[in-house]
Amino acid sequence: MNKVLVEIFLPAANRSFDVYLPLETKMSEVLVLVSTLLSDLSDGKYKAMGNPVLCDASSGIIFNINMAVSELGIQNGSKLMLI
Repeated sequence: MNKVLVEIFLPAANRSFDVYLPLETKMSEVLVLVSTLLSDLSDGKYKAMGNPVLCDASSGIIFNINMAVSELGIQNGSKLMLI
């Protein structure tokens, strides 16, 4: 399975995390996994609940959760933000 290494900024914890994302997985599935993972890694500063949103960190464009990671133009070194 092909993966990309991205940096995800978590404003709630004021920290960034390097995360591998599977290219062929839909963003809706990735979002569940990433929000749960960062909830664990943020020492309780971020709680995985409700409707988390993953967006491009520089433009603020929210990613379509019905598309695969590869279809969204996400690549190695992309900077994302989880809110």
